[in-house]
Amino acid sequence: MANTAQAKKRARQAEQHRQHNTTQRSMLRTSMKKVLKAVAGQDKAAAQANLQAATSVIDRMAGKRIIHKNAAARHKSRLSSRVNAMG
Repeated sequence: MANTAQAKKRARQAEQHRQHNTTQRSMLRTSMKKVLKAVAGQDKAAAQANLQAATSVIDRMAGKRIIHKNAAARHKSRLSSRVNAMG
């Protein structure tokens, strides 16, 4: 365990950041699932609207370095290809 005041503070901060990042990552996954659910339900209008919202969330998470920029690009690519494949 941390012995110095500085180390104790850093441990507190790390825990706060971990919890914050977990909620952000959860929001990201939820937005992606909304797109997939709309695709599964064959609702193209909802899928496109959810894709636009998910793309915004994905870009924001990549900008905050919660996910890697290449992972963000991969997620956006796979989601958009599923929406475009609906026809």
